[in-house]
Amino acid sequence: MRTDMPGAGEAPKTVVGVDGSEHARTAALWGAARAVRHQQGLCLVHAVDLDRLDRFASFETSQHVLERGRGLLRGLAGETAHRFPGLDVALELRRERPVSALHAIARPGDTIVVGSRGSGGFGPLLPGPVGLGAVAGSRVPVVVVHGRTERGDGVPVVAAVVAAIADERDAEWVVQAAREARARTGVLRLLHVRSTLTRSGTRRDLPDEAGHFDGPGQRLLAGLATRIREDRDGPTVRTEVITARSAAAGLVEASRDADLLIVGSRKRRTVPQLGPGHVVHALLHHAHCAVQIVPYDTDEVTVATGNQLGDDR
Repeated sequence: MRTDMPGAGEAPKTVVGVDGSEHARTAALWGAARAVRHQQGLCLVHAVDLDRLDRFASFETSQHVLERGRGLLRGLAGETAHRFPGLDVALELRRERPVSALHAIARPGDTIVVGSRGSGGFGPLLPGPVGLGAVAGSRVPVVVVHGRTERGDGVPVVAAVVAAIADERDAEWVVQAAREARARTGVLRLLHVRSTLTRSGTRRDLPDEAGHFDGPGQRLLAGLATRIREDRDGPTVRTEVITARSAAAGLVEASRDADLLIVGSRKRRTVPQLGPGHVVHALLHHAHCAVQIVPYDTDEVTVATGNQLGDDR
């Protein structure tokens, strides 16, 4: 099943993977709302690895699976059309693995949206394998929807600038975060997390009596905020440095008061991406709001380790 899909060079779209689970339905509605905010089209994708299934199942079974997928897409298309009149909705039914389908359909400028868990039977134990796979290999931003999806007015979008690798290259994805904030609540909170412990277990420098930091992290946030504020139509920008036992713990706590939590993730051109780092993995498990992972380029040839906080995002 396919409607007229934008081709190469056409307007960006929001691509949502759906599988019949309630988490996927929530993601579809979240993605539809996002598409409306960004004045984009919506593409709902349902994929089944039928080439593999055909080796073990009858022709009738495969046709039943396909028909179920068509019904699922039509039902969600009807629901999104009812809630968001005028939204351009495209439907894709693919005979391949879900993650491969999402990566194949998404083009530069698109955003992938998935639910935090699918219908794989793991319940609350793990983020869905589609969500993890979509994040690990994507060349476009990926949003994993979970937690509370409806927030009050003025709740900020939080962009997490992790201390260990924060530098000017972070500006690339932070500018994208600013666009997301402008389309949503109009408020962007740039957050820098400082660990209270070093790797050796000794304490780091603490804030002064007024609770302020004057270090590289704060100066970086100020520079990023200045860049965003140069855009007259940009969001209201707030900067904050917090302390926590780890970046993951600090960001999970910050997600309680966020409309959307955005984290940059470096793409390596010469070293394969092995999977989400421990910070991203923790957020996909425990965040209280939707999490957006924005990949950006780097020429570094490094392999993530547990001691490299930034490179292990």
